[in-house]
Amino acid sequence: MDSFKKITSIVTPLDKVNVDTDQIVPKQFLKLVQKSGFGKFLFFNWRYDEQENEKSDFVLNDTKYKNSQILVAGDNFGCGSSREHAVWALLDYGFAVIIAPSFADIFFSNCFKNGVLPIALEQKIVEKLLQETGAIEVDLENQIIKTPSGDISFEIDSYQKKVLLEGLDDISITFQYEDKILDFEKQSKIPSVL
Repeated sequence: MDSFKKITSIVTPLDKVNVDTDQIVPKQFLKLVQKSGFGKFLFFNWRYDEQENEKSDFVLNDTKYKNSQILVAGDNFGCGSSREHAVWALLDYGFAVIIAPSFADIFFSNCFKNGVLPIALEQKIVEKLLQETGAIEVDLENQIIKTPSGDISFEIDSYQKKVLLEGLDDISITFQYEDKILDFEKQSKIPSVL
């Protein structure tokens, strides 16, 4: 997993509440066995019509948001099923930061496990960010979002911050304890798994 420091990008405004994981990536696209390749299916039913032509009125189809890395959405983002594919689709599409007033717990956790920074902010601040037209900077190390209209601080658990800053996934975290695991296996006469 890549380490996360700062992201500077325009905001993609998705002014919708209760966006569930099936809306983020519909179930018919969950056949891939790897984490990549899901970006083309992101918000598929909102992005495309029945003939798979782009819908001109959906925000992701607006060329000015083409390279955006910051998605700002409404309350309860990522609700629904616990599928990790939703985070994979957002990341594969190019989003590194998701800002919303609140997130579903499992989705929130899945973000950190995959290198995406979810930031929960007050509703009124999110409403201002939904209107932001210039580039903003998300600085994880200093926990600040720099916008043309001023800085916004945000909270993050210190462990989750460390995981993102150091680019650690569950496997790399385990390997930090490789010596202790090997010592335990030797003392317990357990065949080595490492």
